[in-house]
Amino acid sequence: MMRDILLETQNLNKKFGGLRAVSKMDLVVHTGEILGLIGPNGAGKTTVFNLISGFLRPDSGSIYFQDEEITRVKAHEICRKGIARTFQLVKPFGKMTVLKNVQVSALNKSDSLKKAESTALEILDFLNLFPIKDKIAGELPVGHLKLLEVAKALATKPKLLLLDEPIAGLNPSEVTRLVEVVRKIQKLGITIFLVEHVMRFIMPICDRVIVMHYGEKIAEGPPAEIAKDPKVIQAYLGVSCA
Repeated sequence: MMRDILLETQNLNKKFGGLRAVSKMDLVVHTGEILGLIGPNGAGKTTVFNLISGFLRPDSGSIYFQDEEITRVKAHEICRKGIARTFQLVKPFGKMTVLKNVQVSALNKSDSLKKAESTALEILDFLNLFPIKDKIAGELPVGHLKLLEVAKALATKPKLLLLDEPIAGLNPSEVTRLVEVVRKIQKLGITIFLVEHVMRFIMPICDRVIVMHYGEKIAEGPPAEIAKDPKVIQAYLGVSCA
């Protein structure tokens, strides 16, 4: 069954000095799917996320969300339109409680502190973080901090959730827990776009995968096909399958 296009980029380009970070990037994200964006370190994956979420502006090209162009829209306005993201490096309000961290994010779509707190409590319960709601965020271990990042993003009530290398720094049991969280979020009707370079994490949970190398898209398709693609194997292992 064909899904609607939620987000689309057309001929997206971004350079940093002489470095071509993103080149001629065309991609679509379909409503309801889990899409993976993979590639070796330095491939340009996070730059794509920064462009989509408004933290960077492209040198050229266009970005559309729900058929509206958002190429030059500011980051906080893009968040209000329904795109939320996490970061590779967690960024909690370190001196505030877990609950207050999520409550602050909930104010993006709430018109009162009471409603924001109610939203925050629901999300913490959904992510099984309710027991640590009164803990100081800056004192949490990395596994809980990663989930707090997800909670803060969910508090903005996104239609599209961008997860940037969510398993970095996690142990195997925490990775398993995060996989379960991602699937639970998809069941809420939220579309998920994942950046990773660890193929064994992203392949089992994605409906579709895009592969980047040196700023360019080199492959796209179902995970099983991507895993066997000679261009992808060469990009990751540096060996030719020819």
